[in-house]
Amino acid sequence: MATPPTIGVRNYDIPALRELDVAHHLPAQSSYKLQQDLGGSRIITHAQGSTIYDGEGHAILDGMAGLWCVNVGYGRPELAEVAARQMEELPFYNTFFRTATVPPIELATKLAGLLGGKLQHVFFNNSGSESNDTVFRLVRTYWGLKGEPNRTVFISRHNAYHGSTVASASLGGMTFMHAQGGLPIPGIEHVMQPYPFGEGFGEDPEAFATRAAQAIEDRILAVGPENVAAFIGEPVQGAGGVIIPPPGYWQKVEAICRKYGILLVSDEVICGFGRLGEWFGFQHYGISPDIVSMAKGLSSGYLPISATGVSSEIVEVLRASGEEFVHGYTYSGHPVSAAVALRNLQIIEDEHLVDRVREDVGPYLNAALQRLADQPLVGEVRSIGLLGAVEIVAEKGTNKRHGTGGQAGPIVRDHCIAGGLMVRAIRDSIVMSPPLVITHEEIDRLVGIIGAALDASMEQLAAL
Repeated sequence: MATPPTIGVRNYDIPALRELDVAHHLPAQSSYKLQQDLGGSRIITHAQGSTIYDGEGHAILDGMAGLWCVNVGYGRPELAEVAARQMEELPFYNTFFRTATVPPIELATKLAGLLGGKLQHVFFNNSGSESNDTVFRLVRTYWGLKGEPNRTVFISRHNAYHGSTVASASLGGMTFMHAQGGLPIPGIEHVMQPYPFGEGFGEDPEAFATRAAQAIEDRILAVGPENVAAFIGEPVQGAGGVIIPPPGYWQKVEAICRKYGILLVSDEVICGFGRLGEWFGFQHYGISPDIVSMAKGLSSGYLPISATGVSSEIVEVLRASGEEFVHGYTYSGHPVSAAVALRNLQIIEDEHLVDRVREDVGPYLNAALQRLADQPLVGEVRSIGLLGAVEIVAEKGTNKRHGTGGQAGPIVRDHCIAGGLMVRAIRDSIVMSPPLVITHEEIDRLVGIIGAALDASMEQLAAL
């Protein structure tokens, strides 16, 4: 047990809360049978910096920054203060009916400056899923107003994650999500992902980049360029397993989109706000998208908010039509969320966290992960900025998996959590996305716990 911070920490009846969790609470993306069998969820009660604390008093290094989002770390009083101040002044008003409040106007202006170039307009939502729902409707509306209503098809990638609403889960390429609810909806095509370890093992990186990009062009030609509206992709696939594309891939993808006049959408829900060592992933890769979806690090998870950055060309078409864009949410541009997001961006700037990821902790994480490369179970370690992954294999020097595949990650993850580190298992890999404020000492501890978890898992994995 660790001694947690005590300021503002309440005493909870954890056993009673776990019972109520089973009786009434349906957690997100969960097996409700497993929730019941375990007697309730692990209850997180408070947090500070890069560490979370559960109801049993365990201190757990948060290697996932919540859910890829707590970029500035936990326990920021300045974010609580700005939320309280805005709640006192104006807790809510909507952005329907030609009204607006001050914080979203200021936040949109700030984001336009960070996005740069043609991305000068911002639509606010509440989650990354909603941001990509907005992308879906906006793109189709744009092409209809341009007099090309047949351009309705989106091209995405297998194993991509773009959210869990009907439209965003359909845009994503995860078959286990499509199996629930009769997805994907029509008009979405999926092509291969640029996953060197899984789908290009041993292949020349440039040749693999060409092959993965060519799959997009081949699908465009198969569907008919006149029917394709947009290509959407995460700069680095996060929930897919921290899939880092080979050099040159994104330049090839952008060239294909321009060749056929297709909109390029960069899903920055995970990669945005410093995660890759630039404000946005598209800046890291040197491309110029037409639309950008954002969430998570926008407020560091302190309040729900997301945004969709839109090019001036698209907005001019909407304006010229004179039609209403009949889309939006009650809480679009919520003034408290927007005020917190604006202050969060100021913290990132004031503390030079983007530069810190690029020049300091990102390279440090990369070097630290290399210490795991010789471990018998490790097929590959990879990282970019503060995103990292450890691939678990059954045979060193190959990408052969244990058992039927997909079982190794959860086993190693559970040992990590027992050792005091929260990471995520994605099939046969362990992935991480720590707060941008993580220290060198915490990175060393993170890697050490993963190493110990790998060692502790060897017997279980051998039995698969």
